[in-house]
Amino acid sequence: MKYQIPNSQDEILPNKLGLTNLSDINLAEFEGFLKAEIMLSEALTTRTKFNISYILKIHKLALSQLYNFAGKLRDVNISKGGFPFAAARFLGDNMQHFELEILNKLPKIYTDKQELIADIARVHAELLLIHPFREGNGRTARILANLMSRKAGYGSLKFERIGGAEFENYILVIQAATDNEYTLMEKFITLIFPD
Repeated sequence: MKYQIPNSQDEILPNKLGLTNLSDINLAEFEGFLKAEIMLSEALTTRTKFNISYILKIHKLALSQLYNFAGKLRDVNISKGGFPFAAARFLGDNMQHFELEILNKLPKIYTDKQELIADIARVHAELLLIHPFREGNGRTARILANLMSRKAGYGSLKFERIGGAEFENYILVIQAATDNEYTLMEKFITLIFPD
């Protein structure tokens, strides 16, 4: 489902490559996110700190070949399926709060798998609720979740298990986090956590 943007008719975003076909854009985005995840995974160490700068870096690495807005907070209000995301004018404050209250409190090392799952769930849900970018929010959040898991010595989460009915449930789980309710997201992350 595409984003709804007030007073906008564009389904094809202006891009640096001059692509006008949605399937070509989707492929370029896919390749960019794949490359970004590989690069960041190779550079990942126990000292890697997940913060606003790191999240912006994920997005920039993934989409800078395609969009001028890569690695920058969005300047338009967006919604999806009637669910409005954080207003563009408050994104800086929302991201600062996210960093101070959630990202800065992540431990450097996890000794408990359930604690890691709980933190991935909270980070994933909150980042998706903020939706800081014009495009690529879900993919950025999934890469961050994978990197959190890998940093702790586990593999990638099994996001490919989310399809059809599971995706609709995933959306409801994200929306439940608007009230700081992360239990459903923890259960969801547990289901897709690497074996």
